Amino acid sequence: MIGIVDYGMGNLRSVESAFEAIGQETSVIRDPRELADVQAIVLPGVGAFGDGMKNLHETGFVDVLSDEVIRKGKPYLGICLGLQFLGEKSLEHGEHDGLGWITGTVRRIEPESAQYRVPHIGWNDLQIEIKEPLFKNLEDGPIFYFVHSYYFDVSPEDSSVIAATCWHGQKIVAAVQRGNIYGVQFHPEKSQRSGLCLLRNFVEQALKE
Repeated sequence: MIGIVDYGMGNLRSVESAFEAIGQETSVIRDPRELADVQAIVLPGVGAFGDGMKNLHETGFVDVLSDEVIRKGKPYLGICLGLQFLGEKSLEHGEHDGLGWITGTVRRIEPESAQYRVPHIGWNDLQIEIKEPLFKNLEDGPIFYFVHSYYFDVSPEDSSVIAATCWHGQKIVAAVQRGNIYGVQFHPEKSQRSGLCLLRNFVEQALKE
């Protein structure tokens, strides 16, 4: 069973539907204690970083997520905000602490040319740095759908976790992975065939661990 965390930030139905499309059963988790009963955790999210972390704290998810993912090693997939939360802090509308599982800071996209607009909305091809497991069975330069104004600037000492990047007037971290922790800046649930393939890859890896 895959648990999708509901902390009040994001359209969970589209994520549920994507897993349904690959035949994977999911459970929407509103009580942090229920995370103990799932095999893997998906944390989606759209909106402001500070609001998201505030909601995670107020709903009691932060400590439980750390226990399940860091201490117990349960597979985790962060989508959009769920990726950004992995960092130490965000500079979106002030400074806000993240989960701190990967060193780095969430910063506003600052393209080198005005032709690249912010927010970054639309389809973008990826440069894959780590093929497996997330990008297994996908062609080189797969295309995924993005909607964001901020990106995870991973610290150089943690650069080995970068699984994919894209270009939007600057290099943007599009995916990370470290052990049982995975995160993607794009929206696989909106990325058609490539997105479903990535979710299937995550499920296969997660249920194997």
